[in-house]
Amino acid sequence: MTELTRFWPPFGLTLTTPRLVLRPIRDEEIPAAAEAALSGIHEPGRSPFSRPWAEAPAAELSRNMAQWYWRCRGDMTPAEWTLLLGIWHDGAFIGCQDVGAKDFASLKTVSTGSWLRQSAQGRGFGKEMRAAVALYAFDWLGAEAAESEAAAWNRQSLGVSRALGYELNGVGRAAWGGTRQEVQKVRLTPAGFIRPGWQLQVEGHAATAAFLGIDA
Repeated sequence: MTELTRFWPPFGLTLTTPRLVLRPIRDEEIPAAAEAALSGIHEPGRSPFSRPWAEAPAAELSRNMAQWYWRCRGDMTPAEWTLLLGIWHDGAFIGCQDVGAKDFASLKTVSTGSWLRQSAQGRGFGKEMRAAVALYAFDWLGAEAAESEAAAWNRQSLGVSRALGYELNGVGRAAWGGTRQEVQKVRLTPAGFIRPGWQLQVEGHAATAAFLGIDA
């Protein structure tokens, strides 16, 4: 156990799929995360995010990403937490998959979000990394539901949800980046989960679960 892991146990968490490694982003890896985002995530002016964070100027984007990672770490408590998991493929940083919850002890519900650099899109990584956090949430954390949402036009994200067994969970209207969007909500349960044909490998769960106030 490293010194940092002793003080902040989620740094010891690693989820491994057949092609990907998911783990919390350390400070020395923030430049790689910023470089991946700056390389392009989506078409200009076509942001799939509730806040168009990826369209910020380079210096601002890098600073905002670092502050966001630090804020999420510093604000984590059993009552509300977000695990920001970097995604590595063949040793290269390609994106981020988050999983978080509020009042998890009573609601047993997590929410997820993600992004991939454009050069890594279209290869099934989005489905693989979402399946990884769904497996971790259901089989390791004891979640009873996983929720997500996407702009109604975002066929790629909604296609991943459909492939994993998510059910449509209502449509809302929201102002994303100052633009009115129809937002499709989706929800997944263990019974409806279309599990992948591989096993998730998990390291560092017990200490992370204890840190989040979850019985491991």
